Amino acid sequence: MIQTDLLIIGAGPVGLFTVFEAGLLKLKCHLIDVLPQVGGQLSEIYPKKPIYDIPGYPSVLAGDLVDNLMEQIKPFKPTFTLGEKAESIEKTDEGRFLVTSSDGTVIDAGAIAIAGGLGSFEPRKPPIEGLTKFEGHGVDYFVKDPEKYRDKKIIIAGGGDSALDWAIELADVVEELTLIHRRTSFRGALDSVEKVMALAEAKKINLITDAQAVGVKGDDNLKSLVIKQKELGEIERDLDYFIPLFGLSPKLGPIADWDLAINKNAIEVDTFDYSTNADGIFAIGDINTYPGKLKLILCGFHEATLMVQSVFKRIYPDQKLSFKYTTVTGIEGM
Repeated sequence: MIQTDLLIIGAGPVGLFTVFEAGLLKLKCHLIDVLPQVGGQLSEIYPKKPIYDIPGYPSVLAGDLVDNLMEQIKPFKPTFTLGEKAESIEKTDEGRFLVTSSDGTVIDAGAIAIAGGLGSFEPRKPPIEGLTKFEGHGVDYFVKDPEKYRDKKIIIAGGGDSALDWAIELADVVEELTLIHRRTSFRGALDSVEKVMALAEAKKINLITDAQAVGVKGDDNLKSLVIKQKELGEIERDLDYFIPLFGLSPKLGPIADWDLAINKNAIEVDTFDYSTNADGIFAIGDINTYPGKLKLILCGFHEATLMVQSVFKRIYPDQKLSFKYTTVTGIEGM
């Protein structure tokens, strides 16, 4: 069992910044996220997209912002459970929370901050008959560990940053890599597109455009993929793994069953401290709603800053909380 002061559900930018603000108050944080890496949408969907409304940065790439946030919270030593979904919740007699993940991880927390962005992201799955049969047996929607694919034959489908980035990353790991995309142009960053084209020219990637996967074949495990190409028609390729990377679809997920006040798939909060109707549970960032709500990263940063003040008072009711400026004390002085 993992014990912590504050459990943060969602390791996107708002969840990460919460670690910093909580750390200033000596609160220990643990983060859980269904994605296999930190950063939320910034890492999974558009890591190379420039963001223009972060104070102090005229422009910063989404992936770089995540890296900077991780560097900022390093002194506070947060712990992580990644690739798992917060599933069920139980309140103890002492007023603490026991949250169990989809993989059975149990986290004991004094308070909960839901910072899940637009919710629990589910992979967008291609409409291929029989695909779900091979999930976990040759079909993966996330790349958790590149070593899993070493010396294997894999096919990646997609045309965005995630598909391009993983094609580049895995090209030197796998025995054979094929990238298929239903168009001839890609949606990802130009630099990534150029790298993929160079790898294809060097015969390190098999690039099939104007094509899409239409069928899967195998027994207990996936053995081959049927691809329909505009000019060639249907072709069949042997493989070990098929990785469709078509982005993520946001859903509120199991949190919707936690008896929280929900309004149009968002959690209602009190703007005093972004508390929900459930004592000890807070919601910050894009997942909450209140009059005048703006879904901006910087608004989530503000909400996190105010929220942790109440979290401290809940966990340490007998201690006096005195606000200090980091410009005076620094990080270590907090």
